[in-house]
Amino acid sequence: MSTTDPHMLTGAYVLDALDPDERATLTEHLSTCPDCRQEVAEFAATAGRLGLAAAVTPPPELKQSVLSQIAEVRQEPPRTAHETHVVASPRNAVWLRRMVLAACLVAAALGGVATWQHQEAEQARQQANQARTSADQVAAILAAGDAKTHTATLPGGARGVVVTSASQNRAVFTASGLDTPPEGKVYELWFNDNGTMRPAGLLDRDQSNQITLMDGAIDKATGMGITVEPSGGSKTPTLPPVGLIEFPA
Repeated sequence: MSTTDPHMLTGAYVLDALDPDERATLTEHLSTCPDCRQEVAEFAATAGRLGLAAAVTPPPELKQSVLSQIAEVRQEPPRTAHETHVVASPRNAVWLRRMVLAACLVAAALGGVATWQHQEAEQARQQANQARTSADQVAAILAAGDAKTHTATLPGGARGVVVTSASQNRAVFTASGLDTPPEGKVYELWFNDNGTMRPAGLLDRDQSNQITLMDGAIDKATGMGITVEPSGGSKTPTLPPVGLIEFPA
């Protein structure tokens, strides 16, 4: 168990920068310290809002696409000093058409960039809003006056902690030291409704330490479970749980 003062861990906790022992220490500490719960809530909300400042990088194929289109239009030789006026000739007509075509290609390319950037920015805003909503919900559960913490040991010495709040009717699950699931598999969370397992979300297979808002309301769940399922999850468990946590009445 970590000997670090848990009051100093709240910021790193929100950014998922704690080692397993520190995360377990703070998670348990949050159930008894309203000041730290409030601090975590504020940090989580701020982190979600910072997502709105995400930068957008043009796709790598954009440069080649523009260059390949421009290469199809032959460049005219430099004009001499006495060619100061445009003369209505077949040669000038071809030159003008090529210039117009080149301008159109550049305009189309720039228009494509603008459209792409707008779409990417909109998607980034939507993701940031979702992250902010999730962060606010997690913060509300952790800061709830009736928040309860339940822990369990998972395979490989990993630790699972779930914080429940009857007033929020939601639960937050935290894993530390979780082994990477087999290729093509993912950890799935379940609410245990008196023996009937109800899907409650998937964990990120690439993160050994993570905190996630469980999908759906607690309702009358008496506990939760974790199983290993095919990527994308399952509607019902296909294997026995690798971990079970009871919600005492």
